[in-house]
Amino acid sequence: MQKMLTIIGPTASGKTQLAAAVAARLHRQGQEAEILSGDSRQVYRGMTIGTGKDLADYVVDGYRVPYHLIDICDAGTKYNLFEYQRDFLAAYEQVRRRGALPILCGGTGLYVESVLKGYKLSPVPQNQALRDELEGRSLDELTEMLVELKRQTGSTMHNQTDVDTAQRAIRAIEIETYNLQHPTPEREFPAIESKIFGISIGREARREKITRRLRQRLSEGMIEEIKGLLGQGIAAEDLIYYGLEYKYVTEYVVGQTTFDEMFSRLEIAIHQFAKRQMTWFRGMERRGFTIHWIDAALPMEEKIARVISLTP
Repeated sequence: MQKMLTIIGPTASGKTQLAAAVAARLHRQGQEAEILSGDSRQVYRGMTIGTGKDLADYVVDGYRVPYHLIDICDAGTKYNLFEYQRDFLAAYEQVRRRGALPILCGGTGLYVESVLKGYKLSPVPQNQALRDELEGRSLDELTEMLVELKRQTGSTMHNQTDVDTAQRAIRAIEIETYNLQHPTPEREFPAIESKIFGISIGREARREKITRRLRQRLSEGMIEEIKGLLGQGIAAEDLIYYGLEYKYVTEYVVGQTTFDEMFSRLEIAIHQFAKRQMTWFRGMERRGFTIHWIDAALPMEEKIARVISLTP
């Protein structure tokens, strides 16, 4: 077993700030630490405001905390779990070779659990014939198909967090169909022992932070960011594929909705997403993970002390 620290939490809980603060504190104490992102959308270059990379959070009292798995592929591509495991393991091993402590930080439960539990995956190629067959079906229809495929394959790899658009649901069906028809050797993934901390934030406080942060992102250029991506030749449907900010703001930019409609629908979608994140994390506990929960409302110094007191 190898050692790691993991900090998880729903969107707007402050997990990145805490991870960076812990890494900076350890640095001052003579122990180097580096952050590995566990976010499925922060891998894309050019998608900065909408994915909440908040790169300024990685600078603490003048110290720049090293981070990995952010801005590693082009917007418009379809990065997947298999690729994340591959890239995570490469970054993890680099950090360990430098004698630093890896800190996994993120809100994509599937990505986080895939490395903590050592999911053994195989690459799945694109099936254009299947995609053409599924094109035009509703998200509800696609979800029903996915549930049935998962029943046949015994898979637990996808849930609503990962199929919040029709394109994502089609990709999930593509994966399950391939696994059903083409059993392949699984890739070995090492067991990684990690102390896991979760940021717990009350429902009302979370809702208030989400709404405030959404207004801030819009005022800081999220609409302009998406216009710029479209201007680079990235198709609107490819941005919509990424869900949440990129789905609703793109629909607004191309004239499908008004600003007020976009804001209202996006705000609701982010609240629902945060709820699903917490459902996943609670499910991790039922699946055997021990998570040490920390109240988001505590002063940062107390949160840092709590984490460091239990850090391997």
